[in-house]
Parts: sequence; C-alpha cells; structure tokens
Amino acid sequence: MNNTTLRIDIVCVVPQSIESPMSTSIVGRARERGIVDLHLHNLHDYAKDRFRHIDDTPYGGGAGMIIQCEPVFDCIEKLLAERTYDDVIYLTPDGEQLTQKICNDLSLKKNLILLAGHYKGIDQRIRDTLVTREISIGDYVLTGGEIAAAVLTDAIVRLIPGVVGDAESVLDDSFMHDVLDAPHYTKPADFRGLKVPDVLLGGNHAAIRRWREEQSLRKTQERRPDLLKGKS
Repeated sequence: MNNTTLRIDIVCVVPQSIESPMSTSIVGRARERGIVDLHLHNLHDYAKDRFRHIDDTPYGGGAGMIIQCEPVFDCIEKLLAERTYDDVIYLTPDGEQLTQKICNDLSLKKNLILLAGHYKGIDQRIRDTLVTREISIGDYVLTGGEIAAAVLTDAIVRLIPGVVGDAESVLDDSFMHDVLDAPHYTKPADFRGLKVPDVLLGGNHAAIRRWREEQSLRKTQERRPDLLKGKS
C-alpha cells in the first residue's frame, strides 16, 4: 500500500451483500491500485455459541432483535489494538444527515471503521463507548446498514485523488459548492429535433461558464431552495 492509502474496515452482519459493489467499478479499481484498502468483517465470526448468534431480545420487551455488545466490542477492539482510527462511524437512521461536506472531510482521513447496524439496532452501550460518529444516509429505514456503509464508502472513495480519471468532474458535482449541477449534453447536437443550447456550441468558454452557473442556481432554486439559505 502507498502512503496515501485510505483504509476502511466495514463491520457488519451480512458482508456478502456489499462485497460485489465494493469489488467493481470505481471502488474496485481503487482497491486494485492500492489507493483504498477495504476490509469486511463478519460479526458472526465473533459469536460465542455454536449457532453463531449475535443478537438477542430487547430488555423491557418489544419487537425486533438487538445486536449484542460482545461480538461488536471484540471485533472493533481487535482493530483498535492494531492501528489508530480517525473515526468509528455507526450507520443509523437517527445519525447526522450525510452531506457532501462530510464526504469531503472523511476522504482526507487515513483509517475509518464503519459499523453497519442490522435487525432492530445495536446495544446502546456500543454507541456510548465505541462509536465516535453517527451518520444517516436519509430519513428512511433499510433492512440493514450494509447498504448505507456501501453508499458512504463509495461517496468517500471517489473523492480521493487518483480514483476518478477526470478530477475536475468531481469538483463540479452537485453539492460540492452547495448548489446542484447544471444540465449536461453530448453528441449529437440535434436529436429528433431536441437541440443542445446554442451557447454550448459556440466555443465561448466565459459565456458557457456563466450559462452553467445560471442554470445551476436556477435548478437549485427550483428543487432545493434550502441549499441557498444564507447565501447572498
């Protein structure tokens, strides 16, 4: 591994559900090139009984099952004993909302642990003792946090220098400057009478830049005016 490698350890219940997306496309190529060092840890490997149970019923009653302390503590403490981690992040619907700024900040880290919840959730003592940050990818609930961990990983990895071939395309993405991206067009210039805006065909880069800025602001105002609050 080179000295710019980001290591991400994903601790989860069903690692098979994210192995494929983490091994293909941009993330997969980043792993092959040593830019990202990604490890999946199956919590069932830290179970204490022969049935590999890692969950139990909640104290106080109620529906659902709760991931127990012991397998999570054993797994994460083993990792913490091997190296220093910048954050232990728990993916949970009641965490702070994931934003581009958070992804930008996390892409500059060296070592991250992502803990994916499952079932009804995890024992609160795990959150109180091991977790340093809690992140939600949206106001909805998934069957497991593995998908959320994959989303966060993808959003982080693509920002690391050398991962995406055209770095400028990343810098112009939606949310990078608190606005949505402008419309994009490619060949042909006329498709079934649907034409590309003339300004994009004229070669005047200053005019193109102004047009894109105007379109970006217009789209943001229409779709996400909350992003423009506080802006002059």
